[in-house]
Amino acid sequence: MAVRCGLKRPTPACRPRTHTTHRTPMKTDSSANQAAAFGGRRQSLIEDARRERGGLPVGPPGHPKTVDGNVFEEKEGRATLNLLFALSSEKNSGFFKTGKIFEVMKVTFEAKLLHMESRPGKNSKNSTSDLEFFIKCEVHSSDVDVFINSLRRVVDNVKYTPEEKVPWFPRQIKELDRCNLLITKFDPDMDKDHPGYTDQEYRKRRAFISELAFRYKQGDLLPEVEYTAEETATWREVYKKLRSIYPKLACRQFLDGLQQLERECGYGEERIPQLRDVSAFLKEKTGFQLHPVAGLLSARDFLASLAFRVFQCTQYIRHSSAPMHSPEPDCCHELLGHIPMLADKEFAQFSQEIGLASLGASQEDIEKLSTLYWFTVEFGLCKQNGTVKAYGAGLLSSYGELVYALSNEPEYKPFNPEETAVQPYQDQTYQPVYFVSDSLEDAKIKLRKYSATIERPFAVRYEPFTCAVDVLDQPSKIVNELRRLREDLKTLQGALEKLSSS
Repeated sequence: MAVRCGLKRPTPACRPRTHTTHRTPMKTDSSANQAAAFGGRRQSLIEDARRERGGLPVGPPGHPKTVDGNVFEEKEGRATLNLLFALSSEKNSGFFKTGKIFEVMKVTFEAKLLHMESRPGKNSKNSTSDLEFFIKCEVHSSDVDVFINSLRRVVDNVKYTPEEKVPWFPRQIKELDRCNLLITKFDPDMDKDHPGYTDQEYRKRRAFISELAFRYKQGDLLPEVEYTAEETATWREVYKKLRSIYPKLACRQFLDGLQQLERECGYGEERIPQLRDVSAFLKEKTGFQLHPVAGLLSARDFLASLAFRVFQCTQYIRHSSAPMHSPEPDCCHELLGHIPMLADKEFAQFSQEIGLASLGASQEDIEKLSTLYWFTVEFGLCKQNGTVKAYGAGLLSSYGELVYALSNEPEYKPFNPEETAVQPYQDQTYQPVYFVSDSLEDAKIKLRKYSATIERPFAVRYEPFTCAVDVLDQPSKIVNELRRLREDLKTLQGALEKLSSS
């Protein structure tokens, strides 16, 4: 939801989920074609890799394997690897060599790609072309050393990174600059199904706007984009069509937020709002602020940002040839779907609590939380005055699905986080199932109870004065928090006593 998830249908995209069947940023159909093309070279690649191994030991099946000093335990004859590598534009012509990676992984070694993420290289001078990749994959235990050396033939600086018991997460808001793992799926430079794939001017425009996001650091002045007449016309068409059905189908909180944005932030048909203005508006209303992002983020990084009341927001707009279709989140989805709801204090708290629950969580729990995000923040429905209304951004930024979701066609289920977290989702067409909360407050209470079941050796608390996360992993820290809460309760008790005596 892409929490951002690219939607291959005539709706705006939403935040990604991390299920391995969906999160692979390179299209599976492309890899299948590459597999057929490169199949004949499997044996030669293995032989080349073995010649370059440098005497790395190969143990019998069932024994631990050592590569570069790292030990891999065999499980049913397979080993799971976490690898980092670089893909330099000068050496590899951007993504041109991705076919070679698939050749090594899928054809030569029958490796199973579980997860893949990209980000600008740490020491790169060109943040849009010099990339660093993280992959999690599964290979035959007996092929581990040969597999790694085969990768070294086609990419740079292959490094093993161990699985962390508690994954890193930001403690201070400035550390969100490290939460920049991009999912390359649905990039117009890669995806032939993208509406802008054959439009060179659109791709240049996207690259320019993406570069603004790459350069941004937390605390900088948000960049402004001077939108073209064509981009504004696309926004106008989307805004006008959706605005006509909001009064009947959108929840009260959304309508209140949109009206405020129209009065105070320049929302309307004639101009695309600037992130700088919208962020200032949200900061005053609910403490949320915006952070420009170049595309789809990994679910872990996106959710971590929510913990700090920071919403990662795109600035580019969908291609003009398909104003009612976007395979990825664009500014129509963000500004129309998400922002009005984030202006509501209750919903802002709901969003932040999903983020706080994600900090330090296992990958399995991240997948469940991102599924919860999908069926609430993106596609959630709630009851108001005996009628079902939409509060999810994926619905509120999609004319077709908003009408469909509030018709008699789909199945409704009551929102139950345990069930929702494992519900299969649909990203190729409209959802067959939507979850309905009795109210937004009800959804927040249920989510809070669910979050308490996530196994972590600590608890976290957000400190709004310093914009930092306190990790409660020691008795002394918990005692200090209890002391602070007692002082707050005394203040509230004093206020009640004054009211009762007046």
